[in-house]
Amino acid sequence: MPLISSRRGFLTTAAALSTAALAADSARLFAAESDVPFKISLAQWSLHRTIRDEKKLDHLDFAKVAREEFGIEAVEYVNQFFKDKAKDESYLSEMKKRAEEFGVKSLLIMIDGEGNLGAPEEADRVKTVDNHKKWVDAAKFLGCHSIRVNAGSSGSFEDQQKLAADGLRRLSEYAAKSDMNILVENHGGLSSNGAWLAGVMRLVAMDNCGTLPDFGNFMISRGENPVEYDKYKGVKELMPFAKAVSAKTYDFDESGNESAIDYPRMMKIVLDHGYSGYVGIEYEGRRLGEFEGIKKSKDLLVRLQSDLKKS
Repeated sequence: MPLISSRRGFLTTAAALSTAALAADSARLFAAESDVPFKISLAQWSLHRTIRDEKKLDHLDFAKVAREEFGIEAVEYVNQFFKDKAKDESYLSEMKKRAEEFGVKSLLIMIDGEGNLGAPEEADRVKTVDNHKKWVDAAKFLGCHSIRVNAGSSGSFEDQQKLAADGLRRLSEYAAKSDMNILVENHGGLSSNGAWLAGVMRLVAMDNCGTLPDFGNFMISRGENPVEYDKYKGVKELMPFAKAVSAKTYDFDESGNESAIDYPRMMKIVLDHGYSGYVGIEYEGRRLGEFEGIKKSKDLLVRLQSDLKKS
């Protein structure tokens, strides 16, 4: 075979070798990422004190902090931190630009304060659905796959199921037009009863309406006689409908395990249902600062990625 004698030939060959090397590196990276049983994201609520109370972090810098401080490449926003910006295309464009700049995926927006989707009066349910439509549109603009909503209602067990299902169906029909999902979190009241919320999902019976199981939000009622639903039973009941998962953490023991939740058991429930998507860190502890709590949460999930892959 003749030697390469021209500079052009040398550069062509070098470029080809470089491209091949980059392709090989990309293939190895993809294989490593796809080899883990689940991926890790960061819920913005983990930094709610830093953003809202201490005012030490601007909402627009959340994606940057997720990537640079924690090495996390996917985020879940909270509408409380940009409440008046749902229709502000300039602001949303800046959010999108900053996420893309740091290679961060925008997964969903958690919506609060827009009314009860299971309100007893139809006019109130319709108004609540309308209030959420702007967030469906904003999430679509940002490149998210879903918004997370609440299924608040009142009345009997069965009546609340029917009312919540009606509101969710109306909103899901709107969201389906733009290929968006509506996810319900166990978030107090009957929504923290796994059997109740699973029943609501079966009543809605739409592919783009699902759940966002949270490992810690199973307190049905508080006060003198608090009622808490079994968290492991609840997650098991909600996982068949899950399109996202919220990894709630509060505190950690000396070995780095969550002290209130059996994480190996909980994550096994998640994976046993065939889920392989993002598991969002949502640190709510008080003993540790938010940054340290997020880091310990990530360390725990990274360890479980390895342990559960072997089992």
